[in-house]
Amino acid sequence: MTVPSPTPSAQQLHKRRAFGFVLMSALLPGSVQSFAGNRGVGRLAGRVYGAAAALVVLVGLGLWLVRGFTVGLLLTPSVTFALRIALWALFVGWLLLLMDSWRLARPLTMPRRPRLWLTITTILLVLAVGAFSSAVANALVAVENLGTVLPGGGERDQKAGRYNVLLLGADSAEHREGLRPDSINVASIDARTGRTVLFGLPRNLERVRFPKDSPLRDLYPEGYVCDGGACMLNGIYTLGQDQGDLYDARDPGLAALKEAIEETLGIELNYYAMVDMAGFTELIDAMGGIRLDIGKPVPIGGVSTRISGYIEPGENRLLDGYHALWFARSRAESSDYERMVRQKCVMAAMVNQLNPTTVAMKFVELSEAGANLVRTDVGTGHVMELAELALKAKDLKLASVNFTPPLIVAADPDFDLIRSTVAAKIAESERLDDRRSAPSASASPATVPTTSTVAASERPAATASSAVSQSDAPAAAQPSASGEPFTETADLAEVCSAG
Repeated sequence: MTVPSPTPSAQQLHKRRAFGFVLMSALLPGSVQSFAGNRGVGRLAGRVYGAAAALVVLVGLGLWLVRGFTVGLLLTPSVTFALRIALWALFVGWLLLLMDSWRLARPLTMPRRPRLWLTITTILLVLAVGAFSSAVANALVAVENLGTVLPGGGERDQKAGRYNVLLLGADSAEHREGLRPDSINVASIDARTGRTVLFGLPRNLERVRFPKDSPLRDLYPEGYVCDGGACMLNGIYTLGQDQGDLYDARDPGLAALKEAIEETLGIELNYYAMVDMAGFTELIDAMGGIRLDIGKPVPIGGVSTRISGYIEPGENRLLDGYHALWFARSRAESSDYERMVRQKCVMAAMVNQLNPTTVAMKFVELSEAGANLVRTDVGTGHVMELAELALKAKDLKLASVNFTPPLIVAADPDFDLIRSTVAAKIAESERLDDRRSAPSASASPATVPTTSTVAASERPAATASSAVSQSDAPAAAQPSASGEPFTETADLAEVCSAG
């Protein structure tokens, strides 16, 4: 007895039913099993994937209504790890349900061509959902990496309406004794507008004072002074580590350095971020390099090693991580003050050129580089607010002051002038914001400087109006205590600039 062949209408119905099974299973996992397979499996799958969808909606509402709390929760490494495991478990379950739906569609009883297209459709769905799951998992890895460098511990409360962040560039190479910050800056950020003033302190600043409540004040009542001028600002971190029994702190070196900088500038610090120069190249390479206008050749090597080449001058030069590192740290044929200018150029380039597209395309690489590069006491609960302020700051001019000659002589600094300069520069920055929000204010451009620079010939020697950028005066004309010029570059503004 022969089995009659299906009629064309029956074949069309079977084909539509088969494709419907596969597409329904892809969109609503478990739905096919609920009426055509194992109903217990279908009900369980519906509940599990319904809960997952509700969680996604809940996170979306959290990012909209309570963004800081939600971001802080997502940045918790244990949470992101659990989400990553759950994501892959959901994908595996989805895949098994889809394959079971393909089986329930009875593809082997279909004609050859529809069976082939059904199989191709199923494979394409698997590849698409697998790629999406992989992208989300990578994003969770990046978020987990970021969360590991945000342990918290800093001061979240605003300091007179501002957040003051200590930025350290440190070299902890094996041949160096202890960790000595080579770059010391403080970013003072308006908590409302994001407008930022950057204060640069030379690493060789001497006679640095400690506050009255510092355990190091009794050891150095007249400031950090020792024979031969060897006691400098960048040595205070190691000093704090050596005197660690005096501090009830996880990092006594950092605690000592923060005390000294707060006393020097006259402001309280909220957070710190320490960048290890050894891992600096990874972040720059993950960004795809940075572009700078370079005004003079910068040696690669020198001082204790042989000069192996030069970073040549030019406009819009693209530097990879290796060359950006040498541009920022090179000491040969220049001075510490010129090097401070180069470091600020690199920092400005990184802020200005790290655009949202780069972050989206290289999120994992940037997060891995950051995990190897940065130490900070910013907490996960506050990072979103700081990130939003950083986005606001990208549209505003960055004002900066370097406390270097001729404004400040590192061997015998005028600390009263430093503190008054900080106060004046912050006040000037806040007046700029007040003028933006109230254009009809009585203050005129003539009474409030709109740039961060004042000509050297116009500034009194010991007043708050001495708040100038290092690039304002020919540093080469100012001799150091040893009689040597501070730098071979007459105008430090010509060293570099970043868009």
